[in-house]
Amino acid sequence: MFCNATVDAREQEKEAMTASGDTDIFMRFALDLYRRAGVADACLDLQNRHDLDVNVVLFGAFVGAVRRQTLTIADLDLARRRVAAWQREVVRPLRAVRQRLKTGPAPAPNEATGDLRRKLSQLEIEAEVMELDQLGALIPELHAPRSTSSAAECAAAAIETVIKTHTDVALNDEDRQAIGTIAAEAHQIEARR
Repeated sequence: MFCNATVDAREQEKEAMTASGDTDIFMRFALDLYRRAGVADACLDLQNRHDLDVNVVLFGAFVGAVRRQTLTIADLDLARRRVAAWQREVVRPLRAVRQRLKTGPAPAPNEATGDLRRKLSQLEIEAEVMELDQLGALIPELHAPRSTSSAAECAAAAIETVIKTHTDVALNDEDRQAIGTIAAEAHQIEARR
């Protein structure tokens, strides 16, 4: 009985999110996931090796783990179009300046430029959260089919789709390890709900 009530509550929550376009569940999931042990490193590893948008990876993890859907190419195209300009014109420039201040130009690096780097980091985070909000708004529009696989399997499949549709490079062991880390933690979050 309790198990059925839990399943019913989850289904009602998912339907309510779909009906209202509420992105709070996605936002909480993405921020919680990113803070978990190993996930930030895994996301940044995928970002650096495949020039991926970490928020789209988190979006894939959510769609897989929580909604038990595998992203379609059309869904990913929609997501990327929704955030591409913001990522290109706001997030990446903030990141580039913040990273550049680690070593220069003069007067960097010093205490004053360290303070500037911290402020830029906060602005970059705020810009990333705004992007997450845009991605969350797309969730009711997804056409991806549902799966009966586990949250971890669905999250891994969705993240793999994110990577495979973004690059022609075949997945390697490092990719699979990063995907596994993210998917396992996504599963843990979903299991707690």
